This record gives sequence, structure tokens and C-alpha cells, in this order.
Amino acid sequence: MLNLSRRNALLTAACAGAAFSLPRPVSFIEAALAQKGPEAGKGFRPFKFGNVNGFILNDGVWEKPHDPAFIANVSVEETKAALAAAAISNEVVPIPFNITLIKFGNETVLFDAGTGGQFQPTAGAMIANMAAAGIKPEQITRVIVSHFHPDHVFGLMSKAPDNTPVFANAAIYVPSTEFKFWMDPAIFTKLPERQHGLPKRLQAMFPLLKDRVKQYEWDTEVIPGIHSIAAPGHTPGHTAFVVASGKEQLMVLSDTTNMPALFAKHPNWHGVIDADPVLAETTRRRLFDRAVSDKALVTGYHFPFPAVGTIVPDGTGYTFVPSA
Repeated sequence: MLNLSRRNALLTAACAGAAFSLPRPVSFIEAALAQKGPEAGKGFRPFKFGNVNGFILNDGVWEKPHDPAFIANVSVEETKAALAAAAISNEVVPIPFNITLIKFGNETVLFDAGTGGQFQPTAGAMIANMAAAGIKPEQITRVIVSHFHPDHVFGLMSKAPDNTPVFANAAIYVPSTEFKFWMDPAIFTKLPERQHGLPKRLQAMFPLLKDRVKQYEWDTEVIPGIHSIAAPGHTPGHTAFVVASGKEQLMVLSDTTNMPALFAKHPNWHGVIDADPVLAETTRRRLFDRAVSDKALVTGYHFPFPAVGTIVPDGTGYTFVPSA
């Protein structure tokens, strides 16, 4: 059985690097340098499109130390300048975690499950923010997973010693391509040993969820009203989603781009967090162009809180414009 101990926030620095397929371990930010996101219990934002009600639920932030390997084709100085231009503190790279929740009909749907307080010491506030929004975990009917990075799936299961599903009444939908990639026993022969941490955890965790896990394909209706969009590059099976209500629609962009100030403004910047940065850039441009053309409302997992708004063209790149 998976032992979800809290040892070093449940991920050692080495495992954090392996989890994101980084070429070397990523150091955790010292607590004294950490910059907080919205206070737990205050980090939720309601929004609406058509007849659908939604919430953005903040789960905290990863205050990532600057690293010349973080963006392969630009310098740390250029990264700091881009953050400063967006009025973002640039002492570190503050990567927020923001989860999209929507309610329609009898469904209460969560897109990804957050960190569960098991990835970064400055993250894990989603459940408190969900409670402040008046929603209990047992009210979630579906969790639709975009990909298997730890900040998206560790929140599916509680910490040790419980090791129980957090969303007791929810079916869990996972992209078939992603599931097959990470759950393949042969993956350990394809990855260097330093990257074995995440597949080991995934292959222990998902069997505990048993028959509640359902696989979906790209470009299909995951559940009525929610369609999957192929969005590879960040991971092999990374997925975005579109939800339509009347003439309005929401695009849940997942990790199509990390921080918009960096990778939307500069879509040709290649982040090491993307497994295939060139493919990730192609996906980013395709989905951003679609969002602009469709005048869609968008949410992004690593967009600045409140993480709901629109995408607009900006020179050779794009800008995220938060909703008022």
C-alpha cells in the first residue's frame, strides 16, 4: 500500500525534480523566502458563464528559486525582467496553484485535485478554500484529471495514515494516454533512476482508487457537457477541456502554459517543466488562438489568482486578462 508519509512535505527535493521530469533535483524554497498566496479560507473566486456556476479554488504557491535551466532558451535576467514587467515579485518564480470547479445540473465537477498539502509547504489550501465557498469534498461528483503531475493528483488521496480518497463520492476521470504512459511497468526501464519517484507513487496510488477511475480519450465528451482537448507537450497525455453553456464557453487550459507573464507573453520560451517543449509551444499557440477566436472564458492552473479571464493577442505573444 502507498505510504503517504509527510516526510519532507511528501517529496524530497530529488523527487520533486523527478516528478516534473527535470534534469536534476529542484531545491525547495526556504520558508523565510516563501511568498504566500491568498490566505486559506479567502482564496476562492466565484464566476459564471451561461447557466454554469464556477469557482476558482487557490491551493497555494510554489516559490521556485531562479535556475538557469528553468527556461532553456532565455536567461535568469530575462525571466526576472518578464516577471517585473507584469508587476510580479521576481525574487523567486512564484508559481500559483488554482483549481477550477464548476456546478451544473446535478454535477459538481473538479478539474484536477490539487496538491493535498503533499507537494510544497506553501500549498495545500484548496480544501479550506472549498469550505469557504460552501462546498464539501463529499459533494464533488466528478474529478476530471488533466495529467499526472503531483500538484494535480496528490490531492486525490489523504495523507498517511488514512490513505483514503478525499472525494468519497466522486468518479475520477483520467486521460487514457497519460494513464498508459505512467502506469506501464516498463516505464522504469525508460527513465533514469532519479525519475522513478513519480511513477512509483502513481502505480501505488491509483490501484487504491479501484473501479472509481475511468479513462477517457482525447477529443471526446468526458461527461455530458465537457469535452476533452488534446494538449500534449507538457506531458504525453496532457489535456485541456471545453465546457459550453448556450453561446458561452469555458476553456480549462490546465497546464497548457505555466505562468502567463512568462510563457503566454513569450510562447516561444521553452520551460524545462514541459516534457516536450517544442510540442508544448505548438499546443500553446493552437489553444490560445482558439480561445481568442472563440472569445472564450479561460482558466489556467498556474495563472495568477483569480485565474479566470480571457486571452488576448499581445505582439508576438498573448496576455491573460483577469475577469473583474
